[in-house]
Amino acid sequence: MVEFTTEPFELVNFPDHAVAARRVVDEAGLAVSVGPFGTSAEGGAEQVLAAVSRLLHDSLEAGASRISFQVSVVTEAEAGPESPEGVGTQ
Repeated sequence: MVEFTTEPFELVNFPDHAVAARRVVDEAGLAVSVGPFGTSAEGGAEQVLAAVSRLLHDSLEAGASRISFQVSVVTEAEAGPESPEGVGTQ
């Protein structure tokens, strides 16, 4: 699982760098959850790592000045039955 935030923040519009980041995780097929202070995305380890690399490139290219990440390993037991296929695999 990866949790991320792109900056600078814009309260009125959805900035281009945030649009780019969301597109990356959607196209990677990750299960996405958007929160008030960041976005989380879950999937298999290789799937998440590939998305993180592309997210960095695409978001910076779209104008992000800072990208914060937290990557966590989620075991199958922690993921639960409602998690998407591949979550908890390594």
